Amino acid sequence: MALGSRTLLLPLLLFCCVRGTASKETCDAPLVSQLPQSAFRSSSQLSNSHGPGFAKLNRRDGAGGWSPLEFNKYQWLEIDLRERTEITAIATQGRYGSSDWVARYLLMFSDTGHNWKQYRQEDSIGVLSGNTNADSVVLFKLHQPVFARFLRILPMSWNPKGRVGLRLEAYGCLYKSDVLSFDGRSSLLYRPNPNLSRAGEDVLHLKFKTLENSGALIHMEGDHGLSLSVELFKGKMLFHVRRGKRTSSEFSASVSLGSLLDDQHWHLVAVEHIGQNINLTVDKSTQQIQVPSHLRLSDIKEINVGGVSGLFKKNFHGCLENVIHNDVNIITLTKENRQVSITGNLTFVCMEPADVPVTFASAESFLQIPLAEHRDGLSVSLQFRTWNKAGLLLTFDLQQQAGSVWLFLSESKARLQIHKSGRILVDIAAGSGLNDGQWHSVAVNARRGRLSVQVDKEDRSTAQASPSFPVVPDDHLYFGGCPDKDNTASHGCRNPFNVFQGCMRHISIDNSEVDLVMVQQTSLGNFSDLQMDVCGITDRCSSSYCEHGGRCTQSWATFHCNCSHTGYTGATCHTSIYDQSCEAYKHKGNTSGYYYIDIDGSGPLVPHRVYCNMTEKTWMVIQHNNTELTKLKASLGINQHLAYFNYSANAEQLQAIITQSEHCEQELSYHCKKSRLLNTPVGAPFTWWVGGSGEVHTYWGGATPGSQQCRCGLQENCIHPEHFCNCDADHKDWANDSGLLSHKDHLPVRVIAIGDVNRPGSEAAYQVGPLQCYGDTNFWNAAYFSKETSYLHFPTFHGELSADISFLFKTSGSAGVFLENLGIKDFIRIELNSPFEVVFSYDVGNGPAEVRVVSPTPLNDDRWHKVRAERNVKEASLHMDQLPAVSIKAPPDGHVRLQLNSQLFVGGTASRQKGFLGCIRSLQLNGKTLDLEERAKITPGVRPGCPGHCSSYGTLCQNHGRCAERYNGFSCDCGLSAYIGAFCQKEVSAFFRPDTSITYTFREPFELSKNSSAHVSSIHSDLTLRDENITLSFRTTQAPALLLYISSYYREYLAILLNRNGQLDIKYKLQSAKDAEVFKSSSRNLANGQLHRVSLRRASETLHVQVDHHDSVDFNVTSDTEFNAIKSLVIGKVQEFGELDPEIARLNSLGFTGCMSVVQFNSIAPLKAALLYPGSSPVIVSGPLEESNCGMSLATNPYASETTHSLTGVIAVVIFVILSALAVIGRFIYRRKGTFGTQEPKESKPEESPEFPFNSDPNYVLSESQKEHFI
Repeated sequence: MALGSRTLLLPLLLFCCVRGTASKETCDAPLVSQLPQSAFRSSSQLSNSHGPGFAKLNRRDGAGGWSPLEFNKYQWLEIDLRERTEITAIATQGRYGSSDWVARYLLMFSDTGHNWKQYRQEDSIGVLSGNTNADSVVLFKLHQPVFARFLRILPMSWNPKGRVGLRLEAYGCLYKSDVLSFDGRSSLLYRPNPNLSRAGEDVLHLKFKTLENSGALIHMEGDHGLSLSVELFKGKMLFHVRRGKRTSSEFSASVSLGSLLDDQHWHLVAVEHIGQNINLTVDKSTQQIQVPSHLRLSDIKEINVGGVSGLFKKNFHGCLENVIHNDVNIITLTKENRQVSITGNLTFVCMEPADVPVTFASAESFLQIPLAEHRDGLSVSLQFRTWNKAGLLLTFDLQQQAGSVWLFLSESKARLQIHKSGRILVDIAAGSGLNDGQWHSVAVNARRGRLSVQVDKEDRSTAQASPSFPVVPDDHLYFGGCPDKDNTASHGCRNPFNVFQGCMRHISIDNSEVDLVMVQQTSLGNFSDLQMDVCGITDRCSSSYCEHGGRCTQSWATFHCNCSHTGYTGATCHTSIYDQSCEAYKHKGNTSGYYYIDIDGSGPLVPHRVYCNMTEKTWMVIQHNNTELTKLKASLGINQHLAYFNYSANAEQLQAIITQSEHCEQELSYHCKKSRLLNTPVGAPFTWWVGGSGEVHTYWGGATPGSQQCRCGLQENCIHPEHFCNCDADHKDWANDSGLLSHKDHLPVRVIAIGDVNRPGSEAAYQVGPLQCYGDTNFWNAAYFSKETSYLHFPTFHGELSADISFLFKTSGSAGVFLENLGIKDFIRIELNSPFEVVFSYDVGNGPAEVRVVSPTPLNDDRWHKVRAERNVKEASLHMDQLPAVSIKAPPDGHVRLQLNSQLFVGGTASRQKGFLGCIRSLQLNGKTLDLEERAKITPGVRPGCPGHCSSYGTLCQNHGRCAERYNGFSCDCGLSAYIGAFCQKEVSAFFRPDTSITYTFREPFELSKNSSAHVSSIHSDLTLRDENITLSFRTTQAPALLLYISSYYREYLAILLNRNGQLDIKYKLQSAKDAEVFKSSSRNLANGQLHRVSLRRASETLHVQVDHHDSVDFNVTSDTEFNAIKSLVIGKVQEFGELDPEIARLNSLGFTGCMSVVQFNSIAPLKAALLYPGSSPVIVSGPLEESNCGMSLATNPYASETTHSLTGVIAVVIFVILSALAVIGRFIYRRKGTFGTQEPKESKPEESPEFPFNSDPNYVLSESQKEHFI
């Protein structure tokens, strides 16, 4: 089943259902001017000459128009058009020769003169604009025509220096229709004439009105067993399409449309079946169901109207109008008793009950009803509907000041409490879920010491209490609220609960219904801020403002979208929480891993998971269900093997990824043994594959499209030159044809058909790799605006209900307009208002509004800045870089549609003023990227592309990596870093065994005999250092151990080692005539199998040593400040035993067992050179050296949903543990002694040490005169 949403009705349905049986083409005749005075009514009149009958357009009779006696919003003018009429326009005028006119008004309509309905624009705007003087005529054309007999005008504002004055005219035409009334037990069966059926098409439409919230309208049966039911359920219209029985149907689909359809007003229903699509419509909303090709709803054999016995729980109770099936009026046939069978009583007049609802819309709303004297109890009942969970329904004081009774909604339940002096004497509750917008009844009875509350006339929803005092009301009842005691002389109250916002009807006191018409006429009781004779509830969720599957909940005044588990956020779930590509994730500093991407941002495509391989090129990898090598053997009776590939992204997502990418590829491999592939050169191919568009292809990986060749055929190096594929040689030995498919229009591979596997001895294997793409063309799409008068223009932006605009900019200018799109009155604009402020301004008909974000730092710093603006029906927001977002709420019940009609201007305005100078990049509107570069190529003053990305993204290059500019983006040059990877963030690590050695030679040795007159220092003067900067990471359980050794031609050296206690020692010998100096950084045991990082920095005589994230420790080097004639750097075992200090030689004999990582000496990375560039670097590697990920830190990535771990790393860790244990055994076997001088760190502080595995005294520290023994 496929569902799609549409908001416009088909023109055919509109014409049939709106015009009824009217024959004229136009519908704009005057309707009021010929009516008698008796057709006019009003709430009041100033005098007889100001009566409603004088309110005809351009007439000067009487006082020249209608004027009411009172000045309030409860005044109205009513017109009886005598019969049901189609109204298309309203014209208003002030009272002749006066200062009286109506500036704003409400338009109401009704079929009965009761139960009025308000006309609304855009389903939200109810107030219409009137006049600004007494003589001009203001014509308002209704966006959708109204069908009614009665019209009412309610003035909302008028000339403040005059009073209400009104003349009017309505335009339209007579509306003739056929009506059928059902009583809830009746129905009819219609059997269409098969000779009049349409080929492949079936259309049914009707109108209905009802006060019942449930009942079956239509059930259609087709010849092919497909049925469609249209059923009203809890005020919504349900459409069910199925094949077979309800319990075990072959095909089933359901759609729910509309809401609050039990309001006793006419609603349109249409069913249109064309081909495989069934379009279902209720009023302005349409959804589509796609049925399987072998099922059709055409050739209808019967249509049940009003219900089917045994199929539905409840028949329809209400009126139907113009039930038309394929241009046949079923009601007309019913009148003529042709082709129909009738069950029960049907009438051809719509009999409507005269319900009078009342709307409580504000905090000041209440209804006061007086009570008769001499009572001994109370019985009150009413019906209500609301969206709010809480609100006061009824309150009254008890006689003799016995307390106050409060009936209210709390957590969607009806709750009754009796309060007295701050105490709650009675507290009972009944019902649940009463805020669902449906009509519910509640009854309160107090008689003979018993008190009860019953909801919806159900015994299970009844609560009772037995108070010890009589529950007898005083003289008034208050419904929905009550006047404040502070503002009322008497009969006031202080409401401790929320006000009620909703509708009430059928208010009864002691089984006598309150006449609300008398209340409206002020003949009974009192009220405040009520809408009489109308239920103003609206379903704010029915418009589907919540996007991307967001769940809508609502109250009386607003709605809320719950975006949980949708992948989207915002007031209407419009904004994706995921980036649109791996490229975007990379430029936030993320590394390789699995990520969710939303390829079209706020568009209809849902997020999906891909693998992002963050190398120099950012690869997006989309897996499918079979990437492994799959073997096939000969099978008798099977001529062809078909393999289908299902990807982790759907077809629309894959197409969007491929289109957006610079390059895509997919590996295709075929291994064969006596199994031909393409049967080249002239035979029909045995094997073929199907691409993303569904086309069959007969070329193989590595070859060009349409060539029917393999890669070896293109390169002319196949096993047999006469064939274009290795496998086509049909050898008994294994061969293969492999290569990459890279023609984007043909990707991805959907199906492979392999044919030559049915001969004896035939064997084959195939493998289809994942789809891999790199290069986000949208992310880097940019334009440079060099002139203030230049701009780019694009088609009109259509973002009526939801509009999001995002882009990056960089500039050195102080102000400029980024983009602008205008309408007749509406507009949208984003601009740099000052070096510190970005402004998003717009108007959707409610007046101009602005959202401003102020930056604490200048935005004209020629660095990239991200802007994202969004406007929806609830709010407008502006995001700027990482600054807090700023938003403003939309006005309640205001205009919601953004209506634009001009071109979209980018980088400037239509007036060529306030143009933007600088770069704009990755401009997206509602998830669609505008091609700035393509438009810039043909626009003067604008250049495609924009260089200079390192100023913004250079900080992503870590660990001494250098940012290198590229046309589309940048790359990190890791040549001077000990790290590798996209951001020079990936550790280069290796596992060392005892005999592993890496020697980096700084200068080839010279024989002094060749130049005996030259001093050695003159030969090596360029390698004399006054400072060193060394970093390394290691992981070991070996102590003692030599980590790093640097030697010179003068027998000077630097050694970094762990002593027998696992503590870090730095040993410097900068004068051959003096003893070496030893610097101890701390007493912590670093030979604990954990990863540690050491940083050493010497500047002349000052030495700084830092271990891990602890504070740096400073030392003074006293022997010398120059490290002369540097010869070599050794990691692991030093091979030159003859030149070593005896103590270093003893350590060196042990070698090093463990992990070394990211070793850096000044600008040299010896470990990286040995592992990655051994042939081009001055390094010598001795013994086994294994690259490993043992030096990886376990930093978490907040964006990645999963990280990858290589099997090699796991094996390396296992080997590391085993060899470390062997090294510990070797340590205890080795027992040699040695002495050297030591220095303590300056201002060193004692510190808690971890448990040392080898030293019995963890606090043991050598003094300067002590000797250290390696045991």
